[in-house]
Amino acid sequence: MWVRGVVDRLLHPLRRMGARKRLARVEEIHSVLFVCYGNICRSPYAEGAFRKLAEREAIGPVRVASAGLIGPGRNAPPEAVRAAATRGVDLSHHRSHLVTPELLGAADLVVVMDVAQETELRRRLGWRRGAALVLGDLDPQTVSRRRILDPVDQPVSVFDATYARIDRCVGALVGLVCGDTR
Repeated sequence: MWVRGVVDRLLHPLRRMGARKRLARVEEIHSVLFVCYGNICRSPYAEGAFRKLAEREAIGPVRVASAGLIGPGRNAPPEAVRAAATRGVDLSHHRSHLVTPELLGAADLVVVMDVAQETELRRRLGWRRGAALVLGDLDPQTVSRRRILDPVDQPVSVFDATYARIDRCVGALVGLVCGDTR
């Protein structure tokens, strides 16, 4: 595990550059779909954070949604709701949605929390269009883990750390969608 952290730290600048290049090839982004495993913690928070920041930055009309690979109709856990609320994102009414071929087909950009989720989209749903963007690849900080940690069943402090990372990555994503090349 230690070796993997070192490798991820070394590869992060290259992955970040690759993610930025992949985004630059997308002509226009009118819809973004965030995907995680259960759609109760990470992807709904990323959806809310993106929507909030896109409104603040006055990005043109961009549809934002989130979905997961399992369990539709579930609430966000209380820890997620609390941690998100402190960051100005309301998850209190969120109910999980399953990712479908229609959702994937309607998205100009699909963003996953872990490369394994992209693999599942391809395996289960036959998704073939382009590569999904791994959100953690956009982290402006040097990180030892590519994936965004799943905080489910963890204390609020883990949600806080996960949401802080999502905020950094979503901030970079919104900047790139707006044409910021930094």
